[in-house]
Amino acid sequence: MDDIKNKTSDYLANERTFLAWLRTAVALMGFGLILVKFSVFLKQVMLIDARNLIRHPERDYSGVTGLVLLASGLVILTLSYFNYRLTQKKIRSNAFTGSNSLILIVTLLMIAVGVFLIIYLFLSI
Repeated sequence: MDDIKNKTSDYLANERTFLAWLRTAVALMGFGLILVKFSVFLKQVMLIDARNLIRHPERDYSGVTGLVLLASGLVILTLSYFNYRLTQKKIRSNAFTGSNSLILIVTLLMIAVGVFLIIYLFLSI
């Protein structure tokens, strides 16, 4: 009976972890979508303004940045799902050992996105 309670707790902890990764992925994708929509809005404003009173930089990477964030969210979502399934199998077989691969991959991905954003903001100054 005690073993069943422990496994239930482990399964629920695994689900909570997956849901935390899911929230992170949704937040990244939402922010990416906002950037893409803002980029489209700026392009439309430039087309409407016949006298070019509103100056917009020639090189606009807002859309690209938004797409990078959307793709990052999808990668995180996919990796977190596979990690959830793998952890679930390990819990079932009583052979659970921690794995840092998902954390390492997501950390490297976020470092790359952060460097990309720093370069983007530096070039737009």
